[in-house]
Amino acid sequence: MQRRVAPFVLTQLASFMSVTAGSMVFIAIPWIALEISGSAAQAGLVVALTAIPGLVVIPVIGSIIDKYGRRRVAVWAEIVTGALTLLLPLVASLWELTIAWLVVLATLKNVLAAAGPTARKSLVPDIAVPARMTLDRANSIHEGVFATGFAFGPALATFCIATIGSAETFIVVAAFAISSGLVISFVRVIEQHEPNDETEKEPFYRYAMQGFKILFATPSVLVMMIAISILAVIYLPTEMVVLPAYYTSLGDPEGLGLLISAMAAASIIGALFFEQIHKFLSYSAILRIGILGVPLAMLPMSQLPAQWAMLVGALVLGLAWGPLLPLLNTVIQRKIPANKRGRVFALEMAIWNAGPLISMVAVGSAVDGFGIRPTYTALALTVLTAGLLVSFNRHIKSIDAQEEIPIVGSPPSP
Repeated sequence: MQRRVAPFVLTQLASFMSVTAGSMVFIAIPWIALEISGSAAQAGLVVALTAIPGLVVIPVIGSIIDKYGRRRVAVWAEIVTGALTLLLPLVASLWELTIAWLVVLATLKNVLAAAGPTARKSLVPDIAVPARMTLDRANSIHEGVFATGFAFGPALATFCIATIGSAETFIVVAAFAISSGLVISFVRVIEQHEPNDETEKEPFYRYAMQGFKILFATPSVLVMMIAISILAVIYLPTEMVVLPAYYTSLGDPEGLGLLISAMAAASIIGALFFEQIHKFLSYSAILRIGILGVPLAMLPMSQLPAQWAMLVGALVLGLAWGPLLPLLNTVIQRKIPANKRGRVFALEMAIWNAGPLISMVAVGSAVDGFGIRPTYTALALTVLTAGLLVSFNRHIKSIDAQEEIPIVGSPPSP
């Protein structure tokens, strides 16, 4: 078979555009909410309210991916999301944009926002085959591209807000999303599936719930999901609440930007070197190093040392974090049959989206009530404790087993 890298390259280009659009929204929505209301509390409420409907439909999205095709969903999810995004600048140009309007429009935009990334993750093994890439390498590159887009989006958003205005920034967001859908529409690939999938005959609501059943029936994937849940619920609020509170108290936004950039750069390096790391370490060892490396970097950072020490901690944290997402992708793709992959990746997406919402309010209240250093230290110790429990779980070694999942080809989706 002749090597074909075009499907892989086009999918990564589409991923970069999509993630850039999504991460721009993380800055733009709270910014507009602050412009309208002047209230940080209302801005936080807008972010939470607009995320809830998307969480509800994520299991359904996974089912649609598995039932109707990964590439097809990746195309139409991005195009529809981009079209819905254009409603915000349209309404802002015709009427006064209020908090109520913002909640409605941002909610519409967010309903399908997770579908594109979920579909592309599910598609990685399909595009790796013609490119003659190992799953380790394909997922290293995929997550490196994701992290790059996630770092680039906020910087582009702040530039656009400063130059063309906050509402008009969503025109740029829509352009990136629609372009992502158009780029991946040129991908021609044989999507893997396993024959005789009995779940195809089940009613749709039972079909949609298969993701939970599959997860609990696959201990190695469940262990990985628990590890990711810990990071989503306990660690992410440190970046979203604790560190901004600290640098705001110092009046040093540049210091915060430098710290987050250092974490992002290190995580990109960690992701890109995942394949090389796996040549020397098992999957279970990589998981242990990651889930323990994050809190061990957090502990000295939680004492709020000098900026150079904070940056060293950020680099260590990013390097520990970086290989975890390629590892999770690879384990799911190795352990879960192709026809069920979308539903399991949808659960992962739900964890990343819901985790910070669950704990952000509590962490914010703790910062207000107890202070930054005690809260940060408590979070670091909690992540460390949870990481130790995961590291000594009896199922962790099963991550290293490489089951062979029978698959057959199907014609390229139209």
